[in-house]
Amino acid sequence: MRIRKFILNDLNILIIEVVLILGFSIFPVFLNFPYRINIFLSWEGAYRLYLGEIPYRDFGLPMGFGYWIIPALFFKIFGPYMLTLVKAQAFINIISAFAFRSILKTLDVKPPIRLLSILLFLISFSFVNFWPWYNHTVIVFELIALSFLLKYIFTTKKHKLTILFISTLFISLSIFTKQDAGAFTFLIALALICAHSIYERKPWPILWFLVFFIVAGLSIILPFTPYHIGYWFNYGQPPHYSRISFYDIFDLFFGKSEWIKFYLLLIVLIWLIKFKNISQAIKNKKMVFFSLLVFGVLVEAAIFQVTSYIPEYNNIFFHSFAIAYIFSFSGLSEQINFRKAVPLALTGILILIWWSSRTWQYANRYIARIFPKIEQVDSSEVSIRTYLLKTNESSNTDKQNHNLKEWSFSPWRPFKGIYMPDSTIGGIKRILNMPIIKENGRNLKFLNMSELTPLAQIIGYPLETGSDIPLWYHKDVAMFEKQIKEYENKIKSHYYDVVLYEYIPVLNNFYPFEIRDTLQKYYTKIDSFPGPRRNDYSMIEVYIKQDIKQ
Repeated sequence: MRIRKFILNDLNILIIEVVLILGFSIFPVFLNFPYRINIFLSWEGAYRLYLGEIPYRDFGLPMGFGYWIIPALFFKIFGPYMLTLVKAQAFINIISAFAFRSILKTLDVKPPIRLLSILLFLISFSFVNFWPWYNHTVIVFELIALSFLLKYIFTTKKHKLTILFISTLFISLSIFTKQDAGAFTFLIALALICAHSIYERKPWPILWFLVFFIVAGLSIILPFTPYHIGYWFNYGQPPHYSRISFYDIFDLFFGKSEWIKFYLLLIVLIWLIKFKNISQAIKNKKMVFFSLLVFGVLVEAAIFQVTSYIPEYNNIFFHSFAIAYIFSFSGLSEQINFRKAVPLALTGILILIWWSSRTWQYANRYIARIFPKIEQVDSSEVSIRTYLLKTNESSNTDKQNHNLKEWSFSPWRPFKGIYMPDSTIGGIKRILNMPIIKENGRNLKFLNMSELTPLAQIIGYPLETGSDIPLWYHKDVAMFEKQIKEYENKIKSHYYDVVLYEYIPVLNNFYPFEIRDTLQKYYTKIDSFPGPRRNDYSMIEVYIKQDIKQ
């Protein structure tokens, strides 16, 4: 009975929020991880900034450098190691959750609803992001920008313009992290500031916003104009192409996107129920702004899933905004006292069950010990595990590294806490034992077209720099025909001492196939070993100049 009658006050809720945010965010720091695909990009960009290299001067990339700022700072503090990236992401998750909390607090979301929304935000959006990734970081900068913008709109403090400038700075930073979500950050912010000017009947908020945004944007762009930033930065110009396909947007929205459409339906119904006319509705300023914000986020999520499709469901941030809105204005909080421990805890548990797929991948190994899987050897026994027959049409592109029992920790500091296939570790050891590596590792001309970018730290070879050097080598994404021809010419002239090329046949020119063809003509392949992938076949090939002793 005491538990049932226990009422949480604002301080209790604040403490729970802080504990949840810190707990969910810091938890991954204490884990070990398998080598993650594409994490090489997080490491490489952060490592180059850590070394003091300047984007667009020392390396080119098709977007901004905002994604690597925090990882690079953490490299400076903790060293250029893979697990440092996990620590950086823990920090990113913390600030993203507090930014989301700030938005809800400014919009007067009741503390119990705010707590439940934060729990949903953590379990659906933050918790699965153990590693930095640009499609996540850009949303974090967006949240920070919008939190400051809403504070500017609803605060009466003297330093309002300073708050507005900070908001525009993070809007610019979001654009210089990922163009698509960054553009939506600007559009949502512009809609909010225009609405604020209408309410205030003054043009000054819009003018100050645009002036600050231009100043913040130019402060980021102008320093890099001497280094061909116009060529590298993708705004749809050649050699880039626009990723916006209206057909794909309509196809995914009407063909899938059930949750986005469901939330839009509920929001429209809430407005129809609560208000009889527009003049009555606009009197509730914070509800209007919350509605604009949620609608903008839902539209952004519908387009973001097309323009930023890797990894799948990276637009998942919209759930937390929609649920916070629905719980706030649907009348649920009036019918249910969420300050009581039992309703609050029960709703929290249901949210965790709703998003149990996020935690099941960690819990199922323990559940399997209690309820072992029924392994059916005879395929004639039809079940969920045997209704699909395994054919003999396999090839060397099968998923060769599925068995994590054959993955181990390596002895090298940058890979500490990261386990990889034993075959990959063996291949790295053979590279490190090559006479040319032992004798001249720090002076090598080394081209590393593989996911093992931390080899730069382990071997110590200098990174190739220049305004024509791409940060990574994905064809038509981060490097183009001009760069491919330049690399081919270098290979033909035997410029490099050692070249690593990762062959991933299932991916379309993840590393340009033309370069592999050129390597096979002009260099000698002395070794190959599986790359650190679980779900795709990949083979890292080791090439040397033909006059080098093995």
